[in-house]
Amino acid sequence: MENTYSKFWDADEFILVSDGTKPAMKWAVEELRKKGKTVHFVDLSDRPKLDAIKSIGEAPEGVENAVIGLTKTEPADAMKGLFEKGVVNTWVHWKTDTPAVRELCADHQCYTGRCPMLYLGKDLSMHGVHRMVAKLIGKY
Repeated sequence: MENTYSKFWDADEFILVSDGTKPAMKWAVEELRKKGKTVHFVDLSDRPKLDAIKSIGEAPEGVENAVIGLTKTEPADAMKGLFEKGVVNTWVHWKTDTPAVRELCADHQCYTGRCPMLYLGKDLSMHGVHRMVAKLIGKY
């Protein structure tokens, strides 16, 4: 039986929010696009990419799945803005769930404690090895 962490990635459209501190966020955008998914990339870094969305307020409404990888600002603040836009399922990047995030997750569908690339990376990569180890120790 497939776990809910894997099923999160079955959606067709995602909002990914990054401040550039988690490289896996850039890789997740690339992998999702390779899989034909629609990705709205919100770049909250000091030097956002030209084609990126530059604030949570500019993110589209009605996208149900979001991935947040923020360490420079409180991830819960981004989550609140995304919930107002209609996000239902929020993946909070490994080691970025704060007490405020955990408080929000008590009332919302959240996925925490795992890197997106654990599920999106190719089998023959460092992410594939990470996935194999995670499966062996029951953390997948």
